Amino acid sequence: MILRYDRIGMEIPPPSDPDPAGAAAVQELMGGRFGEMSTFMNYTFQSFNFRGRQGARPFYDLVANIAAEEFGHVELVATAINTMLTGASAESNGSARSPLVTKSPLADVKGVGNPQHFIAGGQGALPQDSNGRPWNGDYVFASGDLVEDLTHNFFLETGARSNKLKVYEMVDHPAARALTGYLLVRGGVHQVAYARALENLTGADLMKLFPTPRIPTDKIPECRPHIDRGDHLRLYRFSPDDYQELAAVFNGPHPETGEELTVIEEAPEGVPPRDLPPQPAVFAPDYAPEEIAEIATKLRQAAGLPKEPTGLVADLKAQTKRSTKKATARSRS
Repeated sequence: MILRYDRIGMEIPPPSDPDPAGAAAVQELMGGRFGEMSTFMNYTFQSFNFRGRQGARPFYDLVANIAAEEFGHVELVATAINTMLTGASAESNGSARSPLVTKSPLADVKGVGNPQHFIAGGQGALPQDSNGRPWNGDYVFASGDLVEDLTHNFFLETGARSNKLKVYEMVDHPAARALTGYLLVRGGVHQVAYARALENLTGADLMKLFPTPRIPTDKIPECRPHIDRGDHLRLYRFSPDDYQELAAVFNGPHPETGEELTVIEEAPEGVPPRDLPPQPAVFAPDYAPEEIAEIATKLRQAAGLPKEPTGLVADLKAQTKRSTKKATARSRS
């Protein structure tokens, strides 16, 4: 089972200038062969199908625990894409056009980025790659052979790191840069974890391959805060009581810095997600979102809940002024 918290792994900058074309590129980190859906589903199925797990408990715990972190990485990529798409369509949904509104509220996004973000996705992330192709279950490798699976996982993390570096160079939107900076650090931890697992099983010294690709993580500005915090050395245990044998595999010196690897006996605290504003032009969450809010308020009151919503989100009021003004200006152009 997965215990879910209403937090995200790290802070994504608030919406600024929308970037639909950049969001389409970031989709590769979601649904591409080396994207976060692939890492999540590879390790998840390997953990589901793991035979003799008690006899090989440290290795099972490693794969199962990293799978849990990858679920959160899928959420982070979606958060970045949604942030980059916020404000890309006009605020007006076209229901009551004034003389100043002379074209459709979606006219400005035609031919920009992935049209399915607006037609099929409610101006949000989709389980697709950067070409709009759906994520494919054929990307999942779960042979049942532990050495083979761990070797594949090291290769998968290496390919994922390569793609993150390329997206970092391609897309300069603050949300994309923050996302890739974090994922490069955490993906590097997973690279090290699988390398250590293989070394313990076979004696193969994959540590000599680091960094791979050959760009040191500490050269990337958006990686520095996470490195300074020590997240390049930490494998978090994503469970209150289980997966206790991680430290039997994840230990020793980091291959790039020589610092000691360590297991943190709890999941990271995370941060509250931002409540991204409605995008009525694509009916997200509705053609008239204020009506849904009114219904939700009445339902809370009828259930004896507090008048205000109970969930915790980051404040967005001041941070969305800029994108709202830009979207309004487009609707009048």
